[in-house]
Amino acid sequence: MARIPYADLSNPATHNIVERIVAERGSVLHLYQMLLHSLPLAEGWLTYLTAIRQKLEIKGSIREMVIIRVALINGAEYEAEQHTPIAVKEGMSLEQVMALASWEKSELFDDDEKAVLALTDEMTLHVQVRKDTFERVLGKYGQSTTVELIATIAAYNMVSRVIEALEISVKDAREL
Repeated sequence: MARIPYADLSNPATHNIVERIVAERGSVLHLYQMLLHSLPLAEGWLTYLTAIRQKLEIKGSIREMVIIRVALINGAEYEAEQHTPIAVKEGMSLEQVMALASWEKSELFDDDEKAVLALTDEMTLHVQVRKDTFERVLGKYGQSTTVELIATIAAYNMVSRVIEALEISVKDAREL
């Protein structure tokens, strides 16, 4: 159960943003229902995360691999659960998703994916990224996609920290 009640989606002040969330996400997930306690926060979050999820050059399977790995490192079960079906839809195998917890020992990831996973781990666990890790990713993905990967990793660290601090759970009831 979340630490504070979810926002009331019938509040007239939230009508426009609720409609936008439903249009962009299909429903108002727990996270957005919590963020709606602050309309400016919910609007900014939606804009930023929509760009991350839908407008970047990063291949969908790589994006989802990063998101789930961040969730696993941070113990954000909600985030991992929400993104597993998306990862499979984007081209990851369920075996790859299950292997993310110990990717270093897995043969299910190629060298390029392992470079991204190393970047994800270093940013999430240590904040700083080793020069060789950065150069591996930059060499494979180029400047634009490297920046996008770093922003995605950072964004989903933010997501998992908000989810965990508020104890948002998939088991909580939702309005929409």
